[in-house]
Amino acid sequence: MITTGLLGGSFNPAHGGHRAISLNAMKALGLDELWWLVSPGNPLKTAAGMAPLHIRAASAQDQSRRSPIKATTIEQTLGTRYTVDTLAALQRRYPNRRFIWIMGADNLQQLPQWREWRRIAHLMPIAIIARPSYNGRTHAAQAMGWLRPYVRSADQKLHWTNWRTPALVFLRFSPDARSATTLRQADPRWFEHYARRVIRDPVTHRLLGLGKRKGKA
Repeated sequence: MITTGLLGGSFNPAHGGHRAISLNAMKALGLDELWWLVSPGNPLKTAAGMAPLHIRAASAQDQSRRSPIKATTIEQTLGTRYTVDTLAALQRRYPNRRFIWIMGADNLQQLPQWREWRRIAHLMPIAIIARPSYNGRTHAAQAMGWLRPYVRSADQKLHWTNWRTPALVFLRFSPDARSATTLRQADPRWFEHYARRVIRDPVTHRLLGLGKRKGKA
């Protein structure tokens, strides 16, 4: 079985903080690979200021170079909009992989707004990455009220493939304050660097970007 972490997000744009968190999580959990699920559109986020999917995917590919991280737009291929549907579809599509869902602690507060969020916890283990100046257990009272009995000790994290779901583990790494919001403010035209880029999705092998029809899929 190939152990694979899943980290979803807009990656608008991707940055070194995404990479650092992902590599730390891979080491902590003993993962073979980690997939960045570049979202076609987050139902809980406004589309204003969101760069096109192929541009965000291109920025994610740049940040994941020379690493076991794969930036993929597979949600578009699957036709899924909600996390619970994406995770279920990935498990069906890749039975030879063991997946673990990875998310930032700040998402815990929002988690009860996600579709069938309790089912997400039943589908696969979850690793929560602590964020600077944020305590997920304190701020996410509603989610943790249900998840608390399923929290595993961090010293068991390498054994996550043996856990019966629901199972949740908190991971703490050195704080990284980099954010996509800050990068957009510093360079509002960042997306122009990727506007004409054509890339190949490392998971679906589809071509993405302007002029993709001229190449072979």
